[in-house]
Amino acid sequence: MTRDLGDATGRYLELIGRGDEYGAVDLAVGLIDEGVPAEDVLLKVIAPGQRRVGELWASNEWSVAREHAATAVSERAVAAVGGRVRPTPAHGRVAVACADGEYHALPTRIMAEVLRLRGWHVDFLGASVPGPHLITHLHQTGPDVVALGCTLATRLPRAHATIAACQAVGIPVLAGGAGFGADGRYARLLGADAWAPAADVAADRLAAGLPFFPATHEGAPDGGAGDGAGDGGARVGGEEYAYLTRHRADLLSRVVLSRVMDTLREAHAPMGGYSERQLEHTSEDLEHIADFLIAAMYVDDASLFTDFVTWTCRVLVARNVPAESVVLGLRVFRDVLTDCPRARELLAEGVAAARACCQPINGTQPITRTADLQTETSV
Repeated sequence: MTRDLGDATGRYLELIGRGDEYGAVDLAVGLIDEGVPAEDVLLKVIAPGQRRVGELWASNEWSVAREHAATAVSERAVAAVGGRVRPTPAHGRVAVACADGEYHALPTRIMAEVLRLRGWHVDFLGASVPGPHLITHLHQTGPDVVALGCTLATRLPRAHATIAACQAVGIPVLAGGAGFGADGRYARLLGADAWAPAADVAADRLAAGLPFFPATHEGAPDGGAGDGAGDGGARVGGEEYAYLTRHRADLLSRVVLSRVMDTLREAHAPMGGYSERQLEHTSEDLEHIADFLIAAMYVDDASLFTDFVTWTCRVLVARNVPAESVVLGLRVFRDVLTDCPRARELLAEGVAAARACCQPINGTQPITRTADLQTETSV
């Protein structure tokens, strides 16, 4: 009989919300002592509590500091669960790592602990593991599979390089995390051997022998089906992606940021000006938009970009920051990239998405629960 852990999840959220590390750890360990399976504590208490942290940050109910503190407590709670239950490894060895540049390690850590509970010998390598260092580890330890986590789609080019390097030394890759797409489409495109939407599903697929992706079906991207390595290398990147990658810093610092900042200062001068704090946030937003544009160009998927633009606008509205700044930034990007027709197409779609967010709905523009798409809480 499955126990309803809703009350425990709510209590856990309260504890991590006030940074009560001892209380959160005691709750998690106490549930195990009461007979709740450790995997349920990880996936039905800690993980949903942490997802809610992302939603509260996105809706501006929690500050960045509070979100970071709660995440740190969750990391300790996961470690405590792993220390309380120590099964003897009965299966093979798995190297679990975050893609190079990916610092949202908590979802990947939870997956590592679930695999450990299922009887795998797990090497958890943590956040942002450079590809060459991961390959050295593979040579030294000889795992049966690599489980690679990627939360932000901006890390997909590096994840792709890691997938290819692992397979080159004969080790298959199981991909997971929101960065690979809600349906795993980017894991397929980049040639991963398999993909899992959640930690327990990852464990099930490893137990079944790491099945390859099923045959491509209508509406799904090609690549990676059937042969493990896939043909993603011939389908991603391109000249415009390479150009944007090389010139990202110059586009931002010399052209886009200065033009957008000057326009915002001038436009808001009659209303008391655009504060330096707002300008700083706008600068950061434009940097993230540039990174998601580059990632979308890499996998040639406009929805990756427009989804992020929509999410950004909703977060800005929740913080009482004019989302029109995003529209302006996208337009300036589009004006500057005269030699990048595909990027201009994506930017035009981004402008349409941002404009839609600027239209009030019943006088308000609330954050939806899809906001956790860009947080570190998807497990």
